[in-house]
Amino acid sequence: MSRTIHHFVHGQSQPGRSGNTADVLNPSTGKVQAVVDLATTEEVNEVIADAAAAQRGWAATSPQKRIRVLMKWIQLINENIDEIARTLSLEHGKTFEDAKGDVIRGLDVVEFALGAPHALKGEYSDSVATGVDVYSMRQPLGVVAGITPFNFPAMIPLWKAGPALAAGNAFILKPSERDPSVPVRLAELFIQAGGPAGVFNVVHGDKTAVDALLDSDVVRAIGFVGSTPIAKYIYERCAATGKRAQCFGGAKNHMLILPDADLDQAADALLGAAYGSAGERCMAISVAVPVGQETADKLREKMIERIGTLKVGHSLDPEADYGPLVAQSALDRVRDYIAQGEAAGADLVIDGRTQGATDDTFDGEDLSGGYFIGPTLFDHVTTDMSIYTDEIFGPVLTIVRADTFEEALALPNEHQYGNGVSIFTNNGAAAREFANRVQVGMVGINVPIPVPIAYHTFGGWKASGFGDLNQHGPDSFRFYTKTKTVTSRWPVGKATGAEFTMPVIG
Repeated sequence: MSRTIHHFVHGQSQPGRSGNTADVLNPSTGKVQAVVDLATTEEVNEVIADAAAAQRGWAATSPQKRIRVLMKWIQLINENIDEIARTLSLEHGKTFEDAKGDVIRGLDVVEFALGAPHALKGEYSDSVATGVDVYSMRQPLGVVAGITPFNFPAMIPLWKAGPALAAGNAFILKPSERDPSVPVRLAELFIQAGGPAGVFNVVHGDKTAVDALLDSDVVRAIGFVGSTPIAKYIYERCAATGKRAQCFGGAKNHMLILPDADLDQAADALLGAAYGSAGERCMAISVAVPVGQETADKLREKMIERIGTLKVGHSLDPEADYGPLVAQSALDRVRDYIAQGEAAGADLVIDGRTQGATDDTFDGEDLSGGYFIGPTLFDHVTTDMSIYTDEIFGPVLTIVRADTFEEALALPNEHQYGNGVSIFTNNGAAAREFANRVQVGMVGINVPIPVPIAYHTFGGWKASGFGDLNQHGPDSFRFYTKTKTVTSRWPVGKATGAEFTMPVIG
């Protein structure tokens, strides 16, 4: 009998009352390994009320004491990282080492949040007028929520929880029901670190749970990562109910390869960026744009050589370059897009549909039911094809050839998505011009996956991001706090009578 993953509320596991559950699969075998409770609206509202009660004491705790809890939390996550990564790997399908990277990149942001005592300081102006001082305070919003995706079940929850908690908020996490165990484990470790019960809650669910968070008058901010249609839905719903929102959607990330680039370096970088984690990354490179036909021909041959060496296998296989997709629905979608590209006339150089797992078994487990698909490569793709316009979210790389730098630059600039982009070149002037002119939120120069470090912000443009504040970095504390400005005067002497004109300083 499979185990049941419960909600985590007020510092302890809490079984769902509705009886509604969803299967949690092992993507490498296709077998059910657990079920997860799905919350009703009433259950979500109870969690919100509990978080609101707990938040008052947490906000009253000094920032220095709050970050001591976060420091211990970081220590405990590091001590348990192999266990966490193994669980993540078995539920998501990414390889064990990739899963550890998922956790570590999340911890980077929690480490940044340790600077909360400094980041939360306000401003002070002395004697702006006779006897008048003005100062500001950054105060927590109250109860905030994160709605996070399946593809980074540790990193993105930590990106949101770390700054939110450091700023004095209570945080409610609604993770993906596809891989819910790691978020619960993170909340358990927060309690072990000394975090108060009710400050970090995990509630599982589907659209019902999401809408309950969106409709609540108590929840003051929502952080979301997922598809663009859902990002727009949440952003619009938050605007209607007066909530802050940072909603990050889909991506179609380009890599430009100029004729002067080291093509071996570019091909190696492209291989990992396109096929790592089976392409299930919002920062994956899915469009290669070689400039010039000679560059394109050489790049194509180098990619064919490298793709032929990749091993697709069980998520815990140390020799696997990448594992399965997360679910049968994901596998069906990727196969369908490959068929669409072929039907549209793109040159299907390598067809991943013909390859499943490289091996039939791993550690005694039958892999025939796993959601494996081999790496796919298209060439001579045009901008009207669905494999170019849409986010496939699988191990599919398309080559779109450009004759000039200007033609190549126009591709990411005119695409609906603007999440990440990269350029490979040895020409500093070209790289500088590209970084200045490209209409994309995150840019890599000879860096294939330009995920900013924790003390810079992460966020896309256009249909990739909705809201004016990004994830992590300085924006995180701006997002999770509100500014209160105080004008103060302590009168000396007798009252001088009422004033009926607008006060003027100076």
